[in-house]
Amino acid sequence: MKLSRRAKRMQRHYRRMHKTGGLNLVSLMDIFTILVFFLMVNSSDVKVLQQDKSVELPLSVAKQQPKENIVIAVSGSNILVQGRVVSSISEVSDDGLFPGLKSELDYQASKNQSLQNVRDGYPVTLIADKNVPYKLLKKIMATCTAASYTRVSLAVSRKLEGKG
Repeated sequence: MKLSRRAKRMQRHYRRMHKTGGLNLVSLMDIFTILVFFLMVNSSDVKVLQQDKSVELPLSVAKQQPKENIVIAVSGSNILVQGRVVSSISEVSDDGLFPGLKSELDYQASKNQSLQNVRDGYPVTLIADKNVPYKLLKKIMATCTAASYTRVSLAVSRKLEGKG
């Protein structure tokens, strides 16, 4: 049986109206592209020093951002350089220096090409728990100075200025 024009037109209309819609991905791709660029630009603003969970830093209102230097961490009974245990706190020599720490710092200075042209001393960041006695920190800083790491920075946690 042959369909009339009206029946054909209604059939076309019915097929057109009940067809599944297509998904337009152009807008979605634009949004994700903008999001990726935004995250790439803003990801370099935050500088975080890697530290042990057992180390609780002292609070300070310092505003200076940390620099990427060699990191010395004092945790419990060990001294770590770049996350590796190099000495124990009990391994102090007669002159008040830590031989394991000094040899590791000398090795780091010889290995790192960017540190070889520094005349006024190498930079180092010291991360220590707020309960570590200053006497121990002084010995660690003396060891750093003996290994030509004279620019010592102490890592702290930033506290809000309004709180006491």
